[in-house]
Amino acid sequence: MTKPVVFVTRQVASEAIEYVKEAAEVEVWEEDRPCPREILLQKAEQADGLLTMLTERVDEELLSRARKLKVVANMAVGYDNIDVPAAKKRGIHITNTPDVLTEATADLAFALLMAAGRRITEANRFLLAGEWKSWSPTLLAGQNIYHTTLGIIGMGRIGEAVARRAKGFGMRILYHNRRRRPEAELEVGAQYRELDDLLRQADYVVMLTPLTPDTAKMIGEREFSLMKPTSVFVNVSRGGTVDEEALYRALVEKKIWAAGLDVFQKEPVPPDHPFLTLPNVVALPHIGSATYQTRMEMAKLAAANIRAVLEGKEPVTPV
Repeated sequence: MTKPVVFVTRQVASEAIEYVKEAAEVEVWEEDRPCPREILLQKAEQADGLLTMLTERVDEELLSRARKLKVVANMAVGYDNIDVPAAKKRGIHITNTPDVLTEATADLAFALLMAAGRRITEANRFLLAGEWKSWSPTLLAGQNIYHTTLGIIGMGRIGEAVARRAKGFGMRILYHNRRRRPEAELEVGAQYRELDDLLRQADYVVMLTPLTPDTAKMIGEREFSLMKPTSVFVNVSRGGTVDEEALYRALVEKKIWAAGLDVFQKEPVPPDHPFLTLPNVVALPHIGSATYQTRMEMAKLAAANIRAVLEGKEPVTPV
């Protein structure tokens, strides 16, 4: 009996690959860069399963050519790179990797919050440039974190994990979500607010909502105008949830204090991207879940989803 074929679009943990190999013929794109579109389309035509990254666009064009395809396992919690309705129409399972990256992403979100609020990377550049000549009471002074107010936009699993960290800093926790989260309110004392109220009150705003048609450019010029001039904006969701031009103006015009950004509307960003010229921006190359342990678990979960579908079972974490 011919084994099904699985194409993996990037090198991932060998344990995950070996697990899929027990049920399928596996081919891996070996280069440490996104698989070129034409190669991806060619491989999809022959594949029963795809293990993809957020860099791959699984759209109508690809799905219409992938006549054997049964499952796409996206190695990410988000899946805005996939046309889910088009896949569903064809009976193709779409899966993601929730939960396993929650704590690592929350760590990174809080690290960005602290780095932007306390000017950590700016201070590091100052030191390395040889500009530190003497101590001064106002030298690189930042904003308090302890006993301030945190506003979380998107209170899912990662939002709750960020809130737990904030609780340890004695922060007052506000959140905005499509639905109230009574369990989060009970566990960490989070208080629900309408978006405008959250933006007015928060000293730190952390963006954690998924990118959907409803959340595209959810935070723009009007929203930044509501924030305090001492507030810090952190985005670890998707770049498309924010109007980047409005954020740039808010930072330059000092309508807000600083920003910590792990995601951008178009990735990777060029070295001359406007955000990279601003001293009050801490910018990272989309490393929210980038710990060895977490990426291992993400790959293993994606592999488990593929194998389950190929063996005629329900996927572990369906979208």
